[in-house]
Amino acid sequence: MRPITFKNRDIKLQGNLHLPPGFDQGGSYAALVLATPGSSVKEQIGGIYAQKLAEHGFVALTFDPSYQGESGGEPRDLEDPAARVEDIRCAVDYLMTLPFVGEERVGLLGICAGGGYAINAALTEHRFQAVGTVVASDIGRAFRQMQPKEDLLKKLEDIGRQRTAEARGGELRRDPWIPDSQKEAEAAGIEDPELFEAIKFYRESRHRHPNSTNRLLFSSYAQLLSFDAFNLVPELLIQPLQVIVGGRRGNTGQYETGERLFELSPAAEKDFLVVEGAGHYDMYYKPEYVNPAIDHLVPFYSKHLRA
Repeated sequence: MRPITFKNRDIKLQGNLHLPPGFDQGGSYAALVLATPGSSVKEQIGGIYAQKLAEHGFVALTFDPSYQGESGGEPRDLEDPAARVEDIRCAVDYLMTLPFVGEERVGLLGICAGGGYAINAALTEHRFQAVGTVVASDIGRAFRQMQPKEDLLKKLEDIGRQRTAEARGGELRRDPWIPDSQKEAEAAGIEDPELFEAIKFYRESRHRHPNSTNRLLFSSYAQLLSFDAFNLVPELLIQPLQVIVGGRRGNTGQYETGERLFELSPAAEKDFLVVEGAGHYDMYYKPEYVNPAIDHLVPFYSKHLRA
């Protein structure tokens, strides 16, 4: 693995380039860009999938998004879908500078919110020859459906008031993506088992990482709530598509989102895989569920990237 940097306009992004065993600097390889979940950093889910794909012969790039992790950008903890999508395009620009990456052999994999960002990028970034998603989320749609319309409109009013306060010199507001501990969630009366699985992974397991702050700049909701990841999919998503979902449905809606993406896609070659027994967060790191996904992704990318 090589630490690397590339730029999204004036923001320096920090990434890791995962290389195949026996890597030959003079060779030619198929390469993959990985788009990671919201709040996640490159050492977490993206790193797990990138390492496994590299073991199968791919060059795999995972990186921290703009404004997060080790990457630059102010204000910190901003989740801006437009920036996330442009990060992905800039990652392809970077790969195009590497002599050992085949120009026509680049694919894209998006996980959770990264799945929605990946699809949105692939609509107009046709240097990607094949696109895959794992438990994809259309984060804007998910946040809009999470609350009644009156609560949604109230949140927009709150965002405006917060931006006014910050413009006048007030402190930036950062809210937790998820509770910082299972104990905190229990005290708040939370009962959703999937949320407890998220807390366990991000906050209370060996996969916790100091660069993942679990904080979302509150004003990010203005960009998030207006984002539609799958808009124009029927018109512009022409690449071969592999959609992978967990068989255990839950409140994240990953199964239904995957179905919707699959139905919208006009791709001549597309496939829908259900990993039986897996919930959303199981697909992040548990070998018994990640490995079947990898076993399906490898031949998919091998075929379409001539690996």
